[in-house]
Amino acid sequence: MQQPTIRKNDNVVITTGKDSGKKGRVLKVLPGKGRVVVEGVNIIKRHTKPNPQRNIKGGIVEREGTVHASNVQLVCPECGKMTRIGHRVDGDRQVRICRKCEGVVDK
Repeated sequence: MQQPTIRKNDNVVITTGKDSGKKGRVLKVLPGKGRVVVEGVNIIKRHTKPNPQRNIKGGIVEREGTVHASNVQLVCPECGKMTRIGHRVDGDRQVRICRKCEGVVDK
């Protein structure tokens, strides 16, 4: 399977759906399902049971749901625009680059 181009802690923009246009940081990547969890996007409500052993209170909890990886696009840290990702070999390692400004996305 191909390596995912979106990684944890990347800044992304949601391109489609009810949250389109929102920006956020990637909290979690699920490469097997092709989905990502983005901070502050796709908020869902979960009804939880109280569990005194685990110190969990019951009630309605709001948290981020997953978004399909094709519905997010990376924001380049150099030019600040949403962009596609390319790859280039720098020395002995492969780095991700911005397709618009050719800047390196990896820190």
